[in-house]
Amino acid sequence: MKKILIDLSALKYINSGFGQISLNYGHFFGSKRFDDMEVSLLVPDAFVGRFGQNVRYISIKKFYQYLPFLLPKFDIWHAIHQRIKLFPFCKKTKIILTIHDLNFLYEDDDISCEKGLMKLKNLIEKADVVIAISHFTKYQILNNLSGIRKEVRVIYNGVAVPADPPPHYVPSFIKNPKEKFFFTLGEVKKRKNFHVLLDFMKHMPDFRLYIAGSSSNYYARELEKRILLENLNNISLLGQISDIDKSWLYKNCHAFLFPSLLEGFGLPVIEAMHYGKPVFLSRHTSLPEIGSDKAFYWDTFDTEHMVQVVKEKLNYFHSNISVAENLKRYAATFSYEKHFQEYLSLYQSL
Repeated sequence: MKKILIDLSALKYINSGFGQISLNYGHFFGSKRFDDMEVSLLVPDAFVGRFGQNVRYISIKKFYQYLPFLLPKFDIWHAIHQRIKLFPFCKKTKIILTIHDLNFLYEDDDISCEKGLMKLKNLIEKADVVIAISHFTKYQILNNLSGIRKEVRVIYNGVAVPADPPPHYVPSFIKNPKEKFFFTLGEVKKRKNFHVLLDFMKHMPDFRLYIAGSSSNYYARELEKRILLENLNNISLLGQISDIDKSWLYKNCHAFLFPSLLEGFGLPVIEAMHYGKPVFLSRHTSLPEIGSDKAFYWDTFDTEHMVQVVKEKLNYFHSNISVAENLKRYAATFSYEKHFQEYLSLYQSL
């Protein structure tokens, strides 16, 4: 029986994207029993036993970074993202490294970018198999890291089907459940480009915009100032919200708006499509790949153009009843079941 370790250390940051991905991995492997492999999960202390008895648990200890030989030996070690602190000590262990993005190239100074590229290159050289979560991410890896001799494969992220909110449930921040609204979601940082939606909403007085996501940074405070100073009463910054509230907003929004500049994949795009909602995207990074021809796109962030695109495409969407069902079918192709089957096949091949 082969022994496999899956690094779920990102569970420490449960509300982050990597934290949520790790949670889905834990639930999947905890719900399965395999005849030919023994799965261990590397988790923070608080998650030991969380996923049941079908898996073993390795509790994260800081001394493992300095004394990695104390870790048990495994046949396969899967690092499900690139922000990892532990690698196996045993030379015979096959390492799978999943890379989500190279966003630091756009956000850091030149010196930090060089350090980031060197660190990533070292990780890739240690790995036996390198996986990118999109073809865009694969292109970034090959284009920015010369001399990489490893094949880079693509396995798309799985996207969990959001659970419907309970019947008659309404979030506490909703004052008028009948009000038409747009929704957007993501860590409120400059790369998400949410500020272009402020001028956009000045031309959409019949709608409200809800922006959900962690907002404890300078960019978020600047948005708050503008909303107050420019009297933008139809925009609400919600901060982090619960899964139930997120599902309610997806289910009831008029459209999902996502003008992001940097995405390795773009999970909210597919989450919104699960509910058959029209999705409006920028044409930057991975978004055209993930949104495909099922999403609507802004060619520029000129306010008049953005307003025109949304109004025209919403009319098209509501006059074609088949569009919503097509979105749902497309979203279903990014299932976690498919995602895990691809990784299980990879484990078997190693």
